[in-house]
This record gives sequence, structure tokens and C-alpha cells, in this order.
Amino acid sequence: MSPDVDLTVPKPGPHPLRDRLLALDRRVFEFAAERNWPGAEPVLPRLSRSANHGVLWFAAAAAMAASRTPRARRAAARGLASLSLASLTINTFGKRSVRRPRPVLDPVPLVRQLKRQPITTSFPSGHSASAAAFATGVALESPAWGAAVAPVAFSVAMSRVYTGVHFPSDVLAGAALGAGAAFAVRGLVPTRDRAVPPARPRTDAPALEHGEGLVLVANTAAGTADRARALLDALPRAEVVECDPQDVPAELEKAAARARVLGVCGGDGTVNAAAEIALRHGLPLAVLPGGTLNHFAYDLGVEDARGLARALERGDAVRVDVGRFTSGDRAGVFLNTFSLGVYPELVRERDRWSHRIGGWPAGVLAALRVLRSDRHPLQAEFQGRTRPLWLLFAGNGTYHRVGLAPGRRLDLADGKLDVRVVHGGRRPAARLLAAALAGPLTRSPAHAAVQVGRLRLTGVAPGTLLAYDGEVTEVQGEVTLEKLPEALTVYRPLPGS
Repeated sequence: MSPDVDLTVPKPGPHPLRDRLLALDRRVFEFAAERNWPGAEPVLPRLSRSANHGVLWFAAAAAMAASRTPRARRAAARGLASLSLASLTINTFGKRSVRRPRPVLDPVPLVRQLKRQPITTSFPSGHSASAAAFATGVALESPAWGAAVAPVAFSVAMSRVYTGVHFPSDVLAGAALGAGAAFAVRGLVPTRDRAVPPARPRTDAPALEHGEGLVLVANTAAGTADRARALLDALPRAEVVECDPQDVPAELEKAAARARVLGVCGGDGTVNAAAEIALRHGLPLAVLPGGTLNHFAYDLGVEDARGLARALERGDAVRVDVGRFTSGDRAGVFLNTFSLGVYPELVRERDRWSHRIGGWPAGVLAALRVLRSDRHPLQAEFQGRTRPLWLLFAGNGTYHRVGLAPGRRLDLADGKLDVRVVHGGRRPAARLLAAALAGPLTRSPAHAAVQVGRLRLTGVAPGTLLAYDGEVTEVQGEVTLEKLPEALTVYRPLPGS
């Protein structure tokens, strides 16, 4: 080899812009270290430590969920999901891609410094990413809760510079990554306001000044007292009748005789009873969610007393479809779902245990007991053929899956029954799970889906259980389902109102 050949690897050339930015970053850090921050000394170091491992944000989420409002619970869940994605991104890619050393602590007063210094690399700031992710995720779901959380998140981010563990650029980069994680979560699971049910042409409904003319029946078994009182505070001229579950139908009938608007607060079964009476009396319906699931109210867009009160005073209302079933001398309406097969058995089993162990544990226990029992599928004639079915489900309106979110209805007046069937065969649990995960899959060996306006089943065995809006009854012979298009007037806050 010739001695004249130079094998030295050349050093990278200077980067004037990068070097100027890094120098500016250091000067800003030193400026912050030399400044006196009045009132920050007893607060910011403690706040910085409280955010270790996300403890501060888990506590904030728990406090939000304790408010028991649907929007607060969704905001808390979205904040934690955004935080989790941000932490995963920072710890797997961020810290390993840029191995920047921590700032030198010499200019930082000892009283500000953390007792335990972090040992990971400096860029980007994980605390800032978590704070921004949680605050942004919360704000995307609930601007009011986001405004409450934002100052705390900003303070946590600033505390990382104040205590000397990060340069300002580390904090800015971490905050940007955190906010990006929150928007990425929204792309996977859209916020409720990005999938608002379309506002049907506004229908005529009374505008009730201070609630005068509203008679609302509240089912006390659903824990509705606080919600009913909140509505009465907003509408002082309204009348609220609280009653036990067995008295709900009679009280609804009495209320319908003297009301301009029939109101109801309770679970899906209570709302179903009110809808049937409102239809019979030709009255508009006001629904205040007061049960465990509240499918109809939430799909409608009513979440709390404040929103419902605003709609009632302004006369904001729309018309929605109602489902109806008939079987021999039995008939009924449903606002949410109708089902035959395994699900009605699950509902009956859940009701046996719910008063002992609570609703959600009872649902899990019921599912285990029903799916593990030795049973045969339902036999019924469906679309001209006699088929074994583990489940037949019909929704009042088409259920859509938005991103990874569970299915919900975006239009309550589309004129369609969303029919899903799970065919009979071995391993019913696996078939039912596959159908649930597939969503609106139109055809498979295990399940199928179709949207129709009317459905007729024949050959249903005597004693077959039928569930509608959480209520269970027995049917036999022929079962007919149909839609009553835009049959019911209901109040809801309209977009932009």
C-alpha cells in the first residue's frame, strides 16, 4: 500500500446554524438559572417530582372521572391514552436518537435542584411531552377541562428548566411531540364532536321558558336525583317526579296527561317506556341520561342537564326513527336495539346478579355463565331459509365504527334497521367475539350484516327470549320488525346553538 494514501476519516464540517441555536439554547438556560422566580421555589421542584412516572396526570384523570360527567370521563381517558403514546415514543425513539447530555448544574441554585438527578439523556423532555400530551388530549375532548389542566401542564414543563434538568429546546421539543401524540390518538379514536349526528331539519317543538310545561319522571333506582335536581336548577318552572322503578309507567302516563313536553331521566328501559307513551300521546320527548349506558341520549347528543335545558328553552328538537316489533299478541318499540338468541339470556342472567355485585361485574359474570353453558342455537327462518343462529341483532339506525372507537349511530333517522346475525355452529364464544370485532362486515362464514327497513322471522320456538332496550320478554312463532320513520320528536342541543 502506498504510504501517500491518507485513510483518516474527515471530521464533520461546522454547522453554523446548529451551533448558533445550541449557543442560544445555553444562554437562555443560563439566563433562566440566574433569574429570581418569585414564588417558584416552594412549588416548581415539588410539581416536577409529582409528575415522575405520570403520577400527577393519573391523579388528575381520577379527579376528572370522579365528576361523573360523560365528557369528563372521556377527556380523562383521552388524556391518559395520549400520555401513553407520548411516553412510548419518547422512551423508544426520542431519547435514543439524540443523545444530548444534561445541562451543567453550576449556574442553578442548589435550592432549586432535584434531590435525585435523572440519568437519561436530555433531549427531548419526557416530562414536557407527557404534560403536553395529557393537556392536549383533555382539551380536544373537553375545552373546559383542558383550560383547567393547561396551567398545570405549562408549569410542569417550565419546572424542568427551573430545576436545571433540561435545556429550553428539550422542553419545546417534548411539548411538540406530546401535542402530536394527542392528535395522533384523535386520528385513531375521533372525539365525539367530530362525529356529531347530523342535524335533521329542525322540527316544531315548544320552547319552554324556564321549563314551564315540562314534566320529567325520574327513576330513582338509576341514581338520578342529582341530575334531576341539576335540571330543576336550570329550569325552575319544570316539574320533576321521582319514583321507584315499578311506578315509572304509571307516573309517565299521569305526566303525559298534563305535560306539554314529557321528560324522562333513567336508563334505556325507562327511556323506552317514556318513548312509547310519548308516541301514544303525540308529545315531544326530553331525555336526560340517568342510567349506566344511556345509548339513546348519547347518540342523540344529550349528555347533561345543562345541554338539555338549553335545548328545551330554545325549542331545539329533531325527529328520530323508532323501531317496532310484533309477535302474536306482543308488541313493543325500541329506540336502540332488538335481539334474539344469546344476548337476551345474558341480560336476564345479568339482572339476576346486578343488585348483588353491581352492573359491570354482573355483566361479566353473565357472559361467562351463558357462553360456557351447554346450549343449542336458536332456529328461525331468516331471508327465506331456516338457519341456526346464536344471535340476531337489529339496531334502530346503522351502527358505525369510527377509527378504533366502539360502534355508535351517527344518524338516528336513516330509515334502516341494522341487522347482524351470528350463524349457529361450534364455539359460539369465538363466533360472537369475531362478529363484534368485525363490526359491519357484510358476509363471512360465521356472521353477516344487512340494512333493511323491515324484517320478518318465522318458526321461532315457544319461550324464545327477546331483548329490546334492556327489557326481556318471551316470543314464539312469527316476529316482525319494522321502522317508524321520524316518528318521535326529541329535544337535543343543535350544533352551533
